[in-house]
Amino acid sequence: MTARVHPVILCGGGGTRLWPKSRQSYPKQFSALLDENSLLHNTLDRLSGPDFAAPLLLTREAFRFVVGEHLAQSGIPQGRILIEPEPRNTAPAIAAAALLLSRDDPQALMLVAPSDHLVGQAALTRAIAQAKPAALAGQIVCFGVQPDHPATGYGYIETTGPGVAPIKRFVEKPPLPEAKTMLAAGTYLWNAGLFLFRADTILAALAAHAPAVLKAAQRAVDGSAMDLDFRRLGAEFAKAPDISIDYAVMERAMNCTVVPISGHWNDLGSWQTVWDESPKDPQGVAGDGVAIGCSDTLLSGGDMAVVGIGLHNIAVIATPDAVLVTALDQTQKVGEAVALLRKANAPQADAFQREYRPWGWFETISKAGRYHVKRISVKPGGRLSLQSHEHRSEHWVIVEGVATVTVGQTTKDVLANQSLYVPLGAKHRLENLTDRELTIIETQVGDYLQEDDIIRYDDIYDRR
Repeated sequence: MTARVHPVILCGGGGTRLWPKSRQSYPKQFSALLDENSLLHNTLDRLSGPDFAAPLLLTREAFRFVVGEHLAQSGIPQGRILIEPEPRNTAPAIAAAALLLSRDDPQALMLVAPSDHLVGQAALTRAIAQAKPAALAGQIVCFGVQPDHPATGYGYIETTGPGVAPIKRFVEKPPLPEAKTMLAAGTYLWNAGLFLFRADTILAALAAHAPAVLKAAQRAVDGSAMDLDFRRLGAEFAKAPDISIDYAVMERAMNCTVVPISGHWNDLGSWQTVWDESPKDPQGVAGDGVAIGCSDTLLSGGDMAVVGIGLHNIAVIATPDAVLVTALDQTQKVGEAVALLRKANAPQADAFQREYRPWGWFETISKAGRYHVKRISVKPGGRLSLQSHEHRSEHWVIVEGVATVTVGQTTKDVLANQSLYVPLGAKHRLENLTDRELTIIETQVGDYLQEDDIIRYDDIYDRR
């Protein structure tokens, strides 16, 4: 088979199961959990090469520049990014992707993939090669993984036989007794969340089984427009039913086939699964912490020093503003803890102390009353908007790199160990024209210090 596969990568999720390192403002797909690369970066690497066309990535407004940077770092500048006005689950996203791809080729072969799973390259390549003939013949192909334990956090696919086979039914996250029964039966696979089909095949299935999804997606694609290097779907997308492709199509269509992935796979959906995949010492201790008398434990702190003494079956995950301590076999309940934090209006539920922007990032060092102190990092080529503030003045100290600063009508370079004052109401801009990171310490002083106190006059990132 010579048909090239079009990767459609879903990377707009805001999962909380790996809280506190994964939050809505910067979820796990953008984080490096197991090696030096993020999960999205590794997904892009797996789905590139001569057998693949340029990828199509679906994400939300808040993540568009992060996704674009991942594409650039992966050496895939020709990839396309599709912006969803608001998340509506996988069925509307896949419908929009299929409609766009079908403009150039109605029979384009689409591989829909999550951006945050772990799967062996060789095993995935073999499975795709197995699946291609069925997909080209008009089948909707799901990929399944042979279970090795009775997991309750995964969906299952009941097959009608070994190898490439029709699907009998889907089972969503069964209770433990049922999972044990299915494991013993030997006819069930974990649903890997990967799908292969022609664009016209999935569009026909959506027309038959989820017409409201297809109608909203069609209107959103018709109303879409380019914005810099991104394509924004039209507002009609928000009217699509919030439904997964599994419920909308897979459980109803008669032309569904499953192909087993005969290799390693993990959805990295809990700290238990991260511990499973991490290198461990002889006592089963993983992570970057210091362990004394511990076993089967995950200690993770990054820049925070984490020490465990006499722990067993425990995960300790520390970030600068939050700490999670849980039994490893209870990590599926982390989402419940995040819900409680939201109910208590705790900012740590969804937002990081460090906030990412298209030009770099900033993090709070100290904040109280009438002042807010930040550390700001501007990447090479990064340029903040020309802006002013109605309620605060700003004091900048350059600690690393060279800042090109505009205040009023004056533009000048400010070097490390030099400072600058930006009066209240003054138009100003900060940019990094060098090939090194720029780091400054900013002190804001005023009676209102929220991020919405910004009047933008010019912005290369076209932020609204």
